[in-house]
Amino acid sequence: MNDLHTAAAATPSDTLPAANRNGGLAVVATLAAHGVDTIFGIPGTHNLELYRHLPHFGIAAVTPRHEQGAGYAADGYHLLSGRPGVVITTSGPGLTNVVTAAATAYAESRPMLILSPGVPTGMEGADAGLLHETKDSSGALSHPLVSSRRARTAEGAAQAVADAFALFASSRPGPVHIEVPLDVLEGPWWGTAPHPLAPRLPRATADTVDRAAGLLRGARRPLIIAGGGSRHAADRLTALAERLDAPVATTCNGKGVLDESHPLALGSNIRFGAVQEASRDADVLLVLGTELADSDLWGGSVGAQNGPAHDPAGSAAPGPAGTTDGLALESARDVRAPRPDGQQVIRCDIDPDQLNKNLIGDVLVHSDTGIFLDALLTALDAGRGGADGDGAPQGSVASAAADTTDGRRRAEDLRTACAAEFDEAGIGSRITRAVAAAGGPDVVIGGDSSQVTYDGTVHALRARRPDQLLYMPGFATLGYGIPAALGAKIAAPERAVVALLGDGAAMFSVQEVMTAVELGLAIPFVVVDNGGYAEIEDQMTARDMAPFAVRLARPDFAALGRAMGAHGTTVDVPVESPKFDSAVRAAVSAALTADRPTVIHVLAPR
Repeated sequence: MNDLHTAAAATPSDTLPAANRNGGLAVVATLAAHGVDTIFGIPGTHNLELYRHLPHFGIAAVTPRHEQGAGYAADGYHLLSGRPGVVITTSGPGLTNVVTAAATAYAESRPMLILSPGVPTGMEGADAGLLHETKDSSGALSHPLVSSRRARTAEGAAQAVADAFALFASSRPGPVHIEVPLDVLEGPWWGTAPHPLAPRLPRATADTVDRAAGLLRGARRPLIIAGGGSRHAADRLTALAERLDAPVATTCNGKGVLDESHPLALGSNIRFGAVQEASRDADVLLVLGTELADSDLWGGSVGAQNGPAHDPAGSAAPGPAGTTDGLALESARDVRAPRPDGQQVIRCDIDPDQLNKNLIGDVLVHSDTGIFLDALLTALDAGRGGADGDGAPQGSVASAAADTTDGRRRAEDLRTACAAEFDEAGIGSRITRAVAAAGGPDVVIGGDSSQVTYDGTVHALRARRPDQLLYMPGFATLGYGIPAALGAKIAAPERAVVALLGDGAAMFSVQEVMTAVELGLAIPFVVVDNGGYAEIEDQMTARDMAPFAVRLARPDFAALGRAMGAHGTTVDVPVESPKFDSAVRAAVSAALTADRPTVIHVLAPR
């Protein structure tokens, strides 16, 4: 792999150059102070004063062939590194090109910092015909993103960067845009870069933890649903599941937060009816770091209150938001009083506005998930808590008398039921298993809004850790998989990273194969070619429509890969052949040890 356009040696971030001390330096010095070592973007006429200073701090610059690819690569980089992805665009079209990737980061609650130049101070809305002039860039991006901020001074631009990182560390993450006017970017700056602010993570009050512990201590049929907000707390989630003997189902973004080979793991199968019914049967339902979105539930629901037999008119009306000290928010409802449906719901989220979305909770925990789980485990082990959910006295462990393998038996039964709802013999499942066999147990798969992903990899990949599936179920954008895999490989070059997507999705971002060639990344880009937009064709058929505008011409992807300097190979073994799976595995295995990327064209006629 080449040097990613870095300087030969990095300069300490607290050492500033004597020359060209301008607004661009203010921004880049602050990035370096916050540990940024890689940015994604395309140099342009107006952002050169940002690029000028990157080599001084040893910050690598990755140049995708499209700004949307820069955004998706930054997201893949975040998912593997744990650090926010940073994108630099030029003004006008460079910035508007990245908006879809930024909106994706918003939908999936992932941190992304986008930096762009803007019209000079005083020229806002002038419509003067300036190069790349946009009516109101910051105003436009403030709607699909968490925020967009236009700086007025170099000092303000530097502080805006520091504030963005503080937000990422202390609240629900998402994309932030900072616009630096050209006169500020190129004007003088003699300040110092703001240092990182200590994060102030929200945490539950002791009373909230006690209430949750009391309910869980008395639970006979607990169930845990974990989302992307619990990705950083996999060890504590595992400890809690084992402590409670509770099965764990995850959303797509929470996939792998509990090792899917664990006897309590249900995998990212929350869309299946068996898991949703189990969520209604649980006496205590613990929901961590997820809004329980329809993109995960596929039209279904979780929780007894959302069950088909539940009468909303007969349920207790939810209380007001309750008391809060700025760090915690809890329900005003008396959690010891049984609900009409007999179920108690505990919800924890770093974003208080998520706590009652799609499922009303009885104990609302406004907290970082990891902090809450730490406190909850301590409370459970210490025998703390008020009256248990079934009326057991304080300090008792009602569940101790229960069979401690009951949760594992329930999990095994649910896995069997989910398998009956999933097409294990489908091409998406078979190709996913072949890729996983080639890449090993820690393989990273970059998926897309493709049938092979949501009807295959999401369920067929047995993830051991929460960074093995790169996916965006909420925004469901096409073109994500190729650049996301690229960003992931840059973040973790020692890991086996494979892009696995359909031909429709590949055509949105196939140009980023060229970026992978330039960087010498041994990524297999597996393109499953079923003739166009097969999912939409299926929907047309379901509506009694003749297929229209969905059967598309496609390139020879292997030849296209070779034309860009990659290796290219075609798997043309018939899908129904018993040799098909081994042919895919062999192609991926060879690609993972190659000297450059490989485009693998899998012919999968409908």
